[in-house]
Amino acid sequence: MTSTLTFLRRAAVLAALTLSAQAFAAPAALPWQGARQLVLVTIDGWNTDQGTLRRFVREDDRWIAVGAPWPVVIGKAGAAWGLGLQPPSEDGPVKREGDNRSPAGVFRIGTTFGYAPQIATAMPYRALSATDWCMDVVESPYYNRIVDAKQVGAAAVKGSSEPMRRDIHVHGDQRYRMGFVIDSNPDAKPGAGSCIFGHLWASPTTGTAGCTAMTPESMRNLLGWLKPEDHPVFVLLPRKAYAAVRDDWQLPVLEGGR
Repeated sequence: MTSTLTFLRRAAVLAALTLSAQAFAAPAALPWQGARQLVLVTIDGWNTDQGTLRRFVREDDRWIAVGAPWPVVIGKAGAAWGLGLQPPSEDGPVKREGDNRSPAGVFRIGTTFGYAPQIATAMPYRALSATDWCMDVVESPYYNRIVDAKQVGAAAVKGSSEPMRRDIHVHGDQRYRMGFVIDSNPDAKPGAGSCIFGHLWASPTTGTAGCTAMTPESMRNLLGWLKPEDHPVFVLLPRKAYAAVRDDWQLPVLEGGR
């Protein structure tokens, strides 16, 4: 009887240790684990302002490329680590307000927007008005949010350099005619960057203030492809950083195995 009890106790202890070891070894779920659409922008280095955009869909455990890549431009000063879904990193510059760098990392894709009453997209859409502003004023309680001055008051948007109807406020500018929110700095940490969008480019060689810009045709294709039920995410990384995190972040294999 004693030997039987000893055996059972040892078996129970061994089982508990095994379960504990398995729990310790199990990888933590990635915050973007449920994403089934991925918009990926890669750049040559931290200080470049031009990149390549690719689209992927997730089938089982694999990312499958969709269509051909197309060119984009990013921040005129390049890129820097932003506050997104990814773990923090010190291997590279860090995004700051006004640095003209696009945030690098993994980000949810938020509301789409444009000048027209509606556009061809399944994503939530905001038809912009002349009183819509994005707040890039660090001290504002509305920092990193698009707000309507008719609702929050004209004084609340004072100092913002981001009118959303640029065609009305900035000499007919068409860059926000179609676009989407890249959800960088979602908790609006003061000074960590604001008003990060995908939008239309001014030219293929003109960098942005921190957004990712592309042709109207590319934007139409992208907005028509995105599906909210697929929880799309946006990833921007220099190629070297991409190669370093690809396996751990379960990102697609690119041409040449990178």
